[in-house]
This record gives sequence, structure tokens and C-alpha cells, in this order.
Amino acid sequence: MSGEKNSIFVGTSGFSYPDWKGEFYPPGMNKEKWLNFYSDHFSFCELNFSYYRMPSQQQMEKYLEHPLKYAVKAHRSMTHDRLTTKIARQDFLEAVRILQQEDHLAAVLLQFPFSFSYTAENRMFLLDMLEDLAELPLVVEFRHPAWIKDSVFETLRKGSWGISMVDSPQISGGMPIFEAVTSDLGYLRFHGRNGANWWSGDNVSRYDYEYSPDELNEWLPRIAEMARQAKTTYVSFNNHARGQAIKNANQLKSILSKANLL
Repeated sequence: MSGEKNSIFVGTSGFSYPDWKGEFYPPGMNKEKWLNFYSDHFSFCELNFSYYRMPSQQQMEKYLEHPLKYAVKAHRSMTHDRLTTKIARQDFLEAVRILQQEDHLAAVLLQFPFSFSYTAENRMFLLDMLEDLAELPLVVEFRHPAWIKDSVFETLRKGSWGISMVDSPQISGGMPIFEAVTSDLGYLRFHGRNGANWWSGDNVSRYDYEYSPDELNEWLPRIAEMARQAKTTYVSFNNHARGQAIKNANQLKSILSKANLL
């Protein structure tokens, strides 16, 4: 399972979407076979269910059956609710470390909301969490642009913690395009450019967007630089509505292959 040095993995954020049936999964395919089918086309997947319900060791063991590397999104109690965090962190750690068997664990994604602003209190909260989970390969995704500064990058580098670069709508209050690799992991997430729904949409409509080939090609130099700096680079498409993530992931794989990056 171990990836080669400077390898790039492309996949999607989640795999179990009903509207992918007929778009990606064969119409008559049983849902229990979806991940096996997915693994025939991709070698990397972000697991989203762990954000909505705390994963268990038993659940994680099932994912070992597939030849995939996984990024696991941290449970919302850790990044959004921030209530019983110490207990939640330990429960999460015990479950996710199962995926470290045979090198299945690509990363743990700590996705913070826009409300997690750049304050002294939040900086201490983040550092405490990173230290509690330090045995895992951690990647932080910020949604508030004030975090995008050299001092934050340097703190992450000191701890060998990764940061997620993002492609999202370039709108007021949104995240800027930035380039940073702060650990052995390069990480990039494509959220779409649906500016109209970014602040008001739900977890489907916000990311309802299909990238054009030209828009994906824009990222080729940045991805090449990420791969040069990082031992392993992961690229995930979160524009999942109607299978757009699958289409764009395949298009990017083709672009990277033509550039001899895959």
C-alpha cells in the first residue's frame, strides 16, 4: 500500500452519494459494492461520515478490506462544536489509528469553519488539538482567510503538520488562493466556485459546480510544485453533486498523466 516518494493521489471527498448511481455507479449495483467499485477507479478517498458521527474501531476495520488510502475528516465535536473535545479526540484517535495498518491512512483532515477566526484563544485551541493527535498525519483546513499567513505556516512546519490548499469562490470573506506545503503531505481540495451559494447553500448546493478543463489546467504548476516539496500529495474533489467530482477527478488525472506527474 505504501506510495512512492513524491507520488500524487487524486480522489473525491466521500463516495456514498445516491445521485452518483447511474452517473458513476452502475444503476443496478448494490450500495455495499460501491466502495469496491470506487477502488477500481481511484486509489484515494476522503471519508466524510466521520464528521457527522464518531467513527468506531469496528467501522474503520471494514475500510482495510479495500486497496485505498483514506483521509478521515475529524468529527464535528472536535472542530465545530468544540465541547467535549478531550474525550472526543481520544475516541477519534483510537478508531482512526486502525487505518495505519498497511499504510491505509493518508491523513486526518481538521476542517474548521469560517467562525473559527484568528484569535489567541483559537490559536491555543488548535495547537492543543494538534499536539493531542500528533501521532496521526494531520492536515488543517481553514475557512477564515486571516489564518493564511507566514507565522501560521511556520508553526505548522515546526510540528510537521500539513495544511490544505483550497480552490473555492474568490468572493468577499472567502479563502484566497495560496500555496503552502508545511509537512511531508501536500494537500489540495477543490470545493467548486459557486459564489452565489457559498454563504447561503447547504452541503450540496454550496459545492455544486463543475470545473472546466481550463480551470483545472490552471492548477497544474501549483500541483507540480506541491509534489516537488512533499513526499506525497493528495488532491480531493468536493464538488460531489451529480457526480461532478468524479468527472473532474478523472479529468485532472488525465492532465497530470500528460504532464508526467502520475
